[in-house]
Amino acid sequence: MTTDPGGLVLVVDDDPDIARFIEMNLSFEGFDVAVSHDGFDAREQIALRRPDLVLLDVMMPRIDGVELCRQLRADPLTAGIPVIMLTAKGLSADKVVGLTAGADDYIVKPFDTLELVARVRSTLRRNREVRGMSPLTGLPGNTRILSAISEHVAGDGDYAVCYVDMDNFKSVNDAYGFVRGDEMITVLAQTLDRACAEAGDPAPFLGHIGGDDFVVICTPDQAGPLTDRVIALFGPAARALYDPDDLARGYLELGDRQGVLQRFDPVTVSVGVASSTHRTFADPREVVAVATEMKQVAKGTAGSRVAVDRRSLTAGE
Repeated sequence: MTTDPGGLVLVVDDDPDIARFIEMNLSFEGFDVAVSHDGFDAREQIALRRPDLVLLDVMMPRIDGVELCRQLRADPLTAGIPVIMLTAKGLSADKVVGLTAGADDYIVKPFDTLELVARVRSTLRRNREVRGMSPLTGLPGNTRILSAISEHVAGDGDYAVCYVDMDNFKSVNDAYGFVRGDEMITVLAQTLDRACAEAGDPAPFLGHIGGDDFVVICTPDQAGPLTDRVIALFGPAARALYDPDDLARGYLELGDRQGVLQRFDPVTVSVGVASSTHRTFADPREVVAVATEMKQVAKGTAGSRVAVDRRSLTAGE
C-alpha cells in the first residue's frame, strides 16, 4: 500500500459484481469508496457527497456514462471532479467520445487491478496539482507553498524563505487596467523563474501566493545572489510595459477619490528574507511572519530593496 493520500471515489457501474470488485480493491488501497448502479443515483450522490473522483461506466440504464460526464462538466459545482470512464468497448472512436465529454482518463474492461489503482492515483494527483496551481502563472499556489515551507521547517538543512512583492503595483492596474496588471505579474513570475534557474543546485522552490506576491525557498547562500538577480532583471522588463509617454515622464499620474492628482513611481520589487541560519523556527507560520515583516521593512525605502532578518533567536524565545 502507498502513503499517497486517498480520497472518496464514487464507483458507478450497473454490474454489481464489477462494482463490488472495484470497491474492495480501492478500499484495500486506502480509499473511501461509494457505489452507485445508475446515472440518476450517481448524480444525487455526487451532489450530496462531492467525491474526489468518479469511476464511471459508459453503458448504463437511464443516463449513460457519457451523458452523466457531460452534465458534471456543465455544472460549475462538479466541473472540477475528475472522471475516469470504464467500458467494455475498445474502439478508438468510443474513447474519443468519452474524452470529448470531459473524461480525464479511459480504462477498457477487462482491466488489470494494479493499472486501475495506478490510474486512479495518477488522476487524483494531477487534479490536486492543478488545483494547487496559480491560474495566471502556472506556479504552485498557497497549499503547496505551505507544504514546502513545512518540509523545510521539519527537515535538517538550512533554508531561506524570500517573500517577493511589487511596489506601486496598484497604480499599473488603475492606469492601464487589469490586463496590463496581469502582464506585469507574469513578467515578475518569469523574472523569478529565470533567477531560480540560474541559482544552481539545489533548485529553489518558486510559488505564487496570489496577485503580485511570490515566495522563493532556497538555501541561505542562494538568497542574496538570487534576489539581487531578480531586482536587476525585473526593472528593465517592467518598464517595457509602461506607455512611452509615462515612461519618459518617469511616473504615473492618477487622480484620487477627491480628484487630486497623485504621482506614482514605476513599479519596483521589495523582498523580505527569513533564514534558519539566524533563528530556529518551530512552525511554518513563524517563517512566513518573519519574511512578511522583513518585506514591510524593505518597502520602507523607495526603489527595489531586499531586507534580511538577522536577529538570532531560538524557538520559543
